[in-house]
Amino acid sequence: MTNLTTRPAITIAAISDIHSNVFALDAVLADIKRRNVDQIVNLGDILYGPIAPKATYGLLMANQDNIMTICGNQDRQIYAATAADIAINPTLAFILDDLPIIAIEWMRSLPFDYYLSAEVYLCHGSPTDDMMYLLEDVSSGLPNLRSDADILALLNGIDSAVIVCGHTHIPRTVRLSTEQVIINTGSVGYPAYEDDLPKAHKMQTYSPHASYALITCVETKQGKRWHTQHIKVPYDHEAAAKLALINDREDWAFALRTGRVL
Repeated sequence: MTNLTTRPAITIAAISDIHSNVFALDAVLADIKRRNVDQIVNLGDILYGPIAPKATYGLLMANQDNIMTICGNQDRQIYAATAADIAINPTLAFILDDLPIIAIEWMRSLPFDYYLSAEVYLCHGSPTDDMMYLLEDVSSGLPNLRSDADILALLNGIDSAVIVCGHTHIPRTVRLSTEQVIINTGSVGYPAYEDDLPKAHKMQTYSPHASYALITCVETKQGKRWHTQHIKVPYDHEAAAKLALINDREDWAFALRTGRVL
């Protein structure tokens, strides 16, 4: 048997959707440190949540030397919040009260998307819209995989070999007809939620584990090949759920404990 593998070119740990869950982030970073990782990328929705925004920010800053971070839609929701937004959203009020100004300005400075290299492109939702689900169509109320043609249209000309995204909290790896690979990392800190837009739907992983993706490029005689592992990390989800309950978010507590929507 011919051994086609010569050497790994790069290994990327891709995290997303931490949602203020410092307990999950701590466990994920510890798991990443046990692996031979060259680069960590963080795809946004970092500090929004009723758990521990300030502590999450502090943990990220303590590890920022090897983390490339982009902005998510709920990072934008925090730094762009108006008085009216805060008045009707107690969770947002808690977040803004908990965070130092420097954390809010840090989120404001984050890029919308990023080319890690010519071959690896990072976005939160889609290349043009941080609230768009790149891989899932929820028009039926269920998160069904979009057609190949629809995904390519949403890529809007991005031709990188690997596109890494988050936002939906559902870990997936999809290979397109163009041989491009799209990887959704899943969520580090919030394994299930429901939303009313664009139509009422639920995103559920059915597990309290923290999720991230390990992406490895391997050099072979036939060229580069990209390998993906979706990693599930156990952590003290009960501690996170208790803080969510303190902040009157029973829905978050249930999701954190079960990976399901209340």
